[in-house]
Amino acid sequence: MQTIDSIAVIQRLTRDLRSRGKTIALVPTMGALHEGHLSLIRLAATRADTVVVSIFVNPTQFGPSEDFSKYPRDLGGDLARCSDAGATVVFVPSVEEIYPRGYSTYVSEEHVSKPMEGLSRPTHFRGVTTVVAKLFNIVGPDVAIFGQKDVQQVAVLKKMVSDLHIPVEIVIGETVREADGLAMSSRNRYLSATQRTDATTLYRALCKARDMVKSGELRSDRLIAEATHLLAQQRRIRMIYVAVADRDTMESVREVVPGRSVIAIAVWVDEVRLIDNLVL
Repeated sequence: MQTIDSIAVIQRLTRDLRSRGKTIALVPTMGALHEGHLSLIRLAATRADTVVVSIFVNPTQFGPSEDFSKYPRDLGGDLARCSDAGATVVFVPSVEEIYPRGYSTYVSEEHVSKPMEGLSRPTHFRGVTTVVAKLFNIVGPDVAIFGQKDVQQVAVLKKMVSDLHIPVEIVIGETVREADGLAMSSRNRYLSATQRTDATTLYRALCKARDMVKSGELRSDRLIAEATHLLAQQRRIRMIYVAVADRDTMESVREVVPGRSVIAIAVWVDEVRLIDNLVL
């Protein structure tokens, strides 16, 4: 496994790979890797000859009061995990490499990014689309792998790829969960034992909504009310949103279309921000 921190070096490497007919899969991450990330790396290895994992804590997707400075970082451990999971190359650029002095160009998706996360984190997706577009240009992957847990991010990136005619296939890996149902997230390490117990309510609320749909309840307001009721019983949880939306456009829906609708939740567990979702 190679570790590269230079854009010029990784571009030379990937150009050479493509010239030899090798396919490339990209797994963009911000590090602090857990089993959810590793499952994406293993999935990538089934889709291409070469697996490039990027590790970059992207400052442009954090708001001014968010946790960029304290976001968990463990490069040594991450590199070992990437090697074990089957990565071919790990790209670990500095902030200065990605955003050199005088940088002033950004990519902005104007529709799918607006509800849900877009309302509570208005600059977030501009940072995501910008850095992912840059990574696509740097690496030139055939396939890019993202996790279902970030359902709106996936929808935004699919729209960006379509609108800008970027020749990359977006592949979605399933959400990986702990035994208690909590979706794996790098921010889970912020949680105390008691906060962790309350956080499992997110999955219970999602499952309740899914069970209601299976029983024939398709009205989104009733699903949202039931999920909200379960979350409100935990004193450490403050709701940001509970939404039922089309999984591609992120537009709110009044009635669930099974397989096309998603219920998504964002909460604060004390000072820790968590998101989760299920396709209904």
